Amino acid sequence: MKRLLLVVAGLPLAAALTTAHPGAAAAEKPPAVSGSATPRSAGCEAPDLMPPRDARIVSVSATAKPGGTLTYPPQPGASEPPPPVTGVPSYCQVDVTLTHGTAGDRELIQVWLPTTGWNGRFQALGGSGYLGGDFGPSLPTAVKAGYAVGTTDAGATPTTGFTADWALTDDGRVNTTVLKNFAERGPHELAVLGKAITKDFYGRAAHHAYWNGCSTGGRQGYMEAQRHPGDFDGILAAAPAISWDRFAVGDLWPYVVMNEEDNHLSPCELNAFTAAAREACDNDDGVVDGIVGDSISCDFDPASLVSEKVLCDGQELTITAGDAAVVEKIWGGPRAADGKRLWFGLTPSADLGYLAGPAPFPVASSWVQNLLVKDPSFDVSTITYADYERLFAQSVEEYHQVIGSDDTDLSGLRRAGTKLLTWHGGDDQLVPLAGTLSYRDKVARRFGDIDDFYRVFVAPGASHCQAGVGPAPKDPLGALVAWVEKGHAPATLAATSVAADGTTVERDICLYPRTSHLSGGAVTCR
Repeated sequence: MKRLLLVVAGLPLAAALTTAHPGAAAAEKPPAVSGSATPRSAGCEAPDLMPPRDARIVSVSATAKPGGTLTYPPQPGASEPPPPVTGVPSYCQVDVTLTHGTAGDRELIQVWLPTTGWNGRFQALGGSGYLGGDFGPSLPTAVKAGYAVGTTDAGATPTTGFTADWALTDDGRVNTTVLKNFAERGPHELAVLGKAITKDFYGRAAHHAYWNGCSTGGRQGYMEAQRHPGDFDGILAAAPAISWDRFAVGDLWPYVVMNEEDNHLSPCELNAFTAAAREACDNDDGVVDGIVGDSISCDFDPASLVSEKVLCDGQELTITAGDAAVVEKIWGGPRAADGKRLWFGLTPSADLGYLAGPAPFPVASSWVQNLLVKDPSFDVSTITYADYERLFAQSVEEYHQVIGSDDTDLSGLRRAGTKLLTWHGGDDQLVPLAGTLSYRDKVARRFGDIDDFYRVFVAPGASHCQAGVGPAPKDPLGALVAWVEKGHAPATLAATSVAADGTTVERDICLYPRTSHLSGGAVTCR
């Protein structure tokens, strides 16, 4: 069996962990800058700031930047760099370094302020994987759109975005200070200081502030909604990795299943099950187009593929009953020995290659190694079903209150008038869609009608934080702004993607729990 590379169907892992802006990635080095835009030097000065509660300011600096064209290096696992961001106006970059108590942590908060064309708004960018923020193309993209924009590393500076190697101190204990920064404190401090820096620079406060994040950034958005509901007027939290204490262990389940069953399916065998599920459920929305309209309701029996032949690297393989049983167990999600559900599995139409490969998903394995076993060298391939159940319980017990971000009491958000908007791909291959919908349904049971402050959209065929076989929302932040500032609550989100043949695919995404149905090219929600 060949070792599975962290690239599936041509999609780099880093791209799948990106924030809400298409093509965004964390940049570990400053971007290259070219262009002739004139920087504004007057007024780009280090502001006098009050530190957030329980924090101390180590340093503040301000640098006038010329804008122009900003380029970024390739993401990990990608052969090509993201497209350059052109036409960026000159801006003032403010860097603030914080520390907390005697821990010696260093948290960077960075804010970019356009010197011309400010739209009066502040936007905060969330992180991805184990990165607390987004220092990639999303920053200049937001500045170009007129936003004062900021992000934070939360003091969590992993070697890659997929490993929690910041989580342990030199003596092998959990770095609770940085963990708290990553879980909750960093985004809140970004909101506090980002708005203060914006007010200092322009001489007036931003008239509205927005959170924008996906995956980890989505989880951070939910934490803001639950614990700091007054920080933002609108929160865009896509594919939120909420219930992180469960999700992070849950994503290791497919790897554990294949190890315990001693049956590592090849990528093409996994693809055969996904393709069969998509074909079986394709017409549920009234049209056969390769997109499953309601992936949660897709009830495909993997046993129906037993005895089918698949061609893998020139070798013909036969799907066995054991293969089907493994896939059924993976789709079913983690369960205890008594059959009790621990967490959710992926939808049958989602790509299994990331989580069910011979190599463990690094975000999940790193959580187990660093936060649970507290040994970065721990071999996760030795985990049995009994071990898994014990580790899952440990994760919930030790970290739910720190990073769970699934408190259904959104009364503070409702009182603050803040709007929470979420979209999640029906084919999300990393964060189970069912986790988001379960949380939304619990909130609805608690409050009744929640559409006045909390709306969720499921994008059929979309993958994690971006388009897949189906399109992703093309401007969810714009929809949120219209909802917050004009009262235009979205009933659908316009979505778009480019198909393999170069044609543009467009589709309206329905407000959950409605699903889309197509007839004559038109979408109806019911």
